[in-house]
Amino acid sequence: MGAKRATGRAGAVLLGVVSAVLAPWAWADAPIAPTGSVPPVPAVARVWPVGDRPAVLRGWQPPATVYGPGHRGVDLAAPAGTPVRAVAAGRVSFAGRVAGRGVVSVALAGTGLRTTYEPVRASVRTGDDVAAGEVVGTVEPTAAHCAVVCVHWGLLRGGTYLDPLSLLPPWLLGRGPSRLLPVLGVPLP
Repeated sequence: MGAKRATGRAGAVLLGVVSAVLAPWAWADAPIAPTGSVPPVPAVARVWPVGDRPAVLRGWQPPATVYGPGHRGVDLAAPAGTPVRAVAAGRVSFAGRVAGRGVVSVALAGTGLRTTYEPVRASVRTGDDVAAGEVVGTVEPTAAHCAVVCVHWGLLRGGTYLDPLSLLPPWLLGRGPSRLLPVLGVPLP
């Protein structure tokens, strides 16, 4: 009976040690918070980053885990040289190169949100204040991320990636409010 109790204690101690050693890595597989548990994104954008209503080549696909596969932004069709604009007023938090690609990041005023644009040849510097619609750079000619030249538009709150399309109000997405139209042949009162 004593040997059985000692083996049980040794197993419990071993399990505790293994748990303590593996615990630091457990966060890497933690699921991303469900959409309902994060505060909503205010629709503060006043323009698209490129063009009037660019084609979305690849949409936002949140990963199941922090380092899991997914797409942490949207890819917008835009030929090289296309002006890239800040979607809302803010301050440039980064303008430079990351892994050989131009990146511009703008902290949106009063929101706790940050947008990113890449690959972009920056025309602004870190610390510059920008207005909604102000040009922050131009699309660089690279096809490393997309099959065709595009701009990757991201949105973050702290270290959490969000869907950048959620910044756009319905009228910019082409989903305006329903409007009743008169029926032909029926007199108006």
